[in-house]
Amino acid sequence: MPQFLTAREVEKLIRNGQPLPADARLTPGARDYLSEHGKSPLPAAAASVAAASSSGNAKFPLGAAAALQAAGVGGEPVVPDYEYKWTPGADPKTPEAIAAFFTSPPIETLKRRMVDIGRRMWEKDYTDGNGGNITIRVGDNLVLCTPTLISKGFMTTGDIGLIDMDGRQLAGRRKRTSEAMTHLAIMKRQPLCKSCVHAHPPHATAFAVARVQPPTCLIPEADIFLGKIALARYETPGTPEMAATVGETGKDNQCVLMLNHGVITWGKDVEDAYWKMENADAYCKTIWIASQLGGEIGDGVGGAKARDFIKIRKALGMPDNRDGLKECELCDNSDFRPGVLCRVPDTPADPAANPEIEALVSKLTGEILKQLAAK
Repeated sequence: MPQFLTAREVEKLIRNGQPLPADARLTPGARDYLSEHGKSPLPAAAASVAAASSSGNAKFPLGAAAALQAAGVGGEPVVPDYEYKWTPGADPKTPEAIAAFFTSPPIETLKRRMVDIGRRMWEKDYTDGNGGNITIRVGDNLVLCTPTLISKGFMTTGDIGLIDMDGRQLAGRRKRTSEAMTHLAIMKRQPLCKSCVHAHPPHATAFAVARVQPPTCLIPEADIFLGKIALARYETPGTPEMAATVGETGKDNQCVLMLNHGVITWGKDVEDAYWKMENADAYCKTIWIASQLGGEIGDGVGGAKARDFIKIRKALGMPDNRDGLKECELCDNSDFRPGVLCRVPDTPADPAANPEIEALVSKLTGEILKQLAAK
């Protein structure tokens, strides 16, 4: 029977310079470990496999089966799936079990992804100072969380913490962010939400500050991967009121602009959630530029085509609360006013509509004319 190797076992073998067994099979965590360590001798091993097809007597550093598997030779191409799947009811309970879980290879892989996402956000100017935060749900009652007061561009895996769904910290040497409660509020209301990313990307945050909801039906990628971008009213960051407000808005919307604050996105995994953050800021930047060109934005691609966006979203496993709308409602951008002023200014009162003002103007006009005549 083939031997299944975990990430920890593969790491130990490579560190000791030992080959993997010829019939070895790799767990998903082990494959992630190999792919994330660029110095792994996988390419040479795969080349050896090709050479062996003619000689028939080559020996492979990682084992022939493992090399073929890692090189993607002889198998069906796949789309990577980074969603963390846990066994319901199997959360660790004791301190020892929590510690073992928190330092296990699969969780260490997720920590590395969180650190990588934080660095990418920082490099794109999505986070300023210690802004932004990231979470990944890893159990019925377990969530990985970035800490408070840390630059997302300079985190390490040792900075990540583990909390429960009520925000109590279970593991990690650094205190969790207070804004994790907002992430948890979405997760509690929406089971499909497995990861949240919050940041302050300049263009999307500008829409949030201006309290302007981005229009829909203009760019297929935005409509498919984001759906309708929602607005959540302002509440003080880190408060229960903010968590409740964003939680209610976020349960049906994967991208939420928090008025006068920033943006929060969610997905089935942390990569998915982060992609949506990039999608949102790029879309808002494009809309901002397009609105200054003087062209007609209007209904975009139209309601019939928008139906196609919703079908694709649902096929990808993403919810869309526009499903029941009529075609004429799907692309209703009538509230969006492109140009220098994106909001309709208040209409000044018509003096003629006020009899008292009209009488005063008439009286003043008469006095002026009388004085002019006297001269």
